[in-house]
Amino acid sequence: MLWLILIVILLVALVVIGYIGFYNGLVRSRNWTDEAWSQIDVQLKRRNDLIPNLVETVKGYAQHEQATLTQVIAKRNQLTQVPSSDHQQKMAASNQLSAALKSIFALSESYPDLKANQQFGQLMTELTTTENKIAYARQLYNSSAVNYNNKIQTFPGNVIAPAHNFQKINYLATPETEKQAPKVSF
Repeated sequence: MLWLILIVILLVALVVIGYIGFYNGLVRSRNWTDEAWSQIDVQLKRRNDLIPNLVETVKGYAQHEQATLTQVIAKRNQLTQVPSSDHQQKMAASNQLSAALKSIFALSESYPDLKANQQFGQLMTELTTTENKIAYARQLYNSSAVNYNNKIQTFPGNVIAPAHNFQKINYLATPETEKQAPKVSF
């Protein structure tokens, strides 16, 4: 009889330890996903900080391109107004800003003096590097979200997660316009 009680106590202890371990794993996965989003936020801020310098540099060379510069500034300001907790809206605003920045990069082709400007070249390099870091951070976020979502949607997570209010995390999607192949003419 004593052996039976010890076996039951051991089984209960294993279940409790397993439950605690799995719960802690869910918390770690959620925190990794939050940290991955934080990396995106850091890179978006870095890009936002570079934009005023880029705009000032371009202003001197392309004075009649004010509409382009105004659009970039407006998109930057729109991005800074989005709450950090609204990931989908933040990324939508970021995608709009990226599109506006492409138009500034295109200006350099129309203005050879601007293209030759060392400060403009450095700013373009910094922005390109930052855009690459944003893309990498998005991939990291989605990978973290997949890991987290898998844990809460598979057994025993699908039993433990609802009890502790763990919610599915949405992935960052690529806008449909960016998925289309560019049209090239020769």
